Amino acid sequence: MRRGPAHTHGPREQAHGMRSLKTLIPFEDARRMALDLVRPIDRTEIVRLLDASGRVAAEDVRSRIDVPLADRAGMDGYAVVARDTAHATKSRPVVLRRLEVLHADTISRKRVTAGSCTEVATGSTLPAGANSVVRFEDTQREGNVVKIFTAVRARQHVVARGADIRRGSRVVRAGERLTSAKVGALAAIGAAGVRAYAQPRVSILTTGDEIVPPGKPIRAGQAYDINSNTIASLVRANGAVPVLLGRLSDRLPTLRAALRRGLANDFVVFSGGSSVGERDIVVDVVKSLGDILFHGVAVKPGKPTSLGRVVGKPVLGLPGYPTSCLINGYLLLAPMLRRMARLPAAQPQIVDVPLGKRIDRATGRLEFHTVRIVDGQAFSAFKESSAITSMAHADGYIEIPADVERLEAGETVRVTLF
Repeated sequence: MRRGPAHTHGPREQAHGMRSLKTLIPFEDARRMALDLVRPIDRTEIVRLLDASGRVAAEDVRSRIDVPLADRAGMDGYAVVARDTAHATKSRPVVLRRLEVLHADTISRKRVTAGSCTEVATGSTLPAGANSVVRFEDTQREGNVVKIFTAVRARQHVVARGADIRRGSRVVRAGERLTSAKVGALAAIGAAGVRAYAQPRVSILTTGDEIVPPGKPIRAGQAYDINSNTIASLVRANGAVPVLLGRLSDRLPTLRAALRRGLANDFVVFSGGSSVGERDIVVDVVKSLGDILFHGVAVKPGKPTSLGRVVGKPVLGLPGYPTSCLINGYLLLAPMLRRMARLPAAQPQIVDVPLGKRIDRATGRLEFHTVRIVDGQAFSAFKESSAITSMAHADGYIEIPADVERLEAGETVRVTLF
């Protein structure tokens, strides 16, 4: 690792008619401000069980029934009175009389008494009088005569009433994320739905006269709308609901009207229009209706990221370049949404691997450099901020401090996997 002089920004910011970003705040400050701006959603709603996985329970759920409702057979075999089998051996089996056959959904009409048994399937309700089950493997039947070759103790191979869930017990706690298993537990007690916290709704607005929806014809000078789709995917993955409000022209009245529409939801994300170009006016629109908390972060990629607040709601301005947009989506938008959705902070997998090829870079900004891992080594996947394959072909990223200008081949790097 080679360190060099650190800069806040370079001369390129003045080129091509750009207004200079006068102050870049440290990334950690930007992240702190972003998280401080949002609060967990208080709204709740009833969610049907099929849609409940991944949601956050808004109240405790207690069972109104025992699960199972009655003692049941834990094995295929014969329900017996345990003491009848006390002296059973392979050489001297106990002989019992079969009364009936029970399937999992049938209820016994006959009581098992000394000298008798009932054939049961796994899950069958245990017939009255029986207190154990002998496995089929330990028996032999001829007609209704059953030979028992092994002794069983009382309650052996029996699943007791309420063994899974007791009536009145808590099945789900308020604030818990509903996993597939918890959804199963709710189904077991007969719940058709569950009260959950509402998911934050996120308005997604894409700026740029050159942007074209996928599926439409395209010509030179235009680009397909990548960012609406990557942002929407990230929003869904972090417990929120994307609301796509379409492409907007780079005109102040259009953007202001779109922002007002977007504020009907909990969060507004702009893609593009934040890089302080002559036609990049998202920051001006936010200022006209609310406050800008920061505009410009000392990070690469994604320097022109902005964050504002309008009528108490966050407005995040992400760069138009796809890699800049998505990496800042991971680093800023995702944790904000998870806090609003009451989800725990993400715990990404991290691996330490040697760098396969030297990386040279300009100092001055913290960099999240995308890499792919090949044969146990990390190689740069970054092309440029406008290339979505800088992300799509990457396995994760490495964090390079602002004052480091070179990482040497063979040096161990810490990769945060996507």
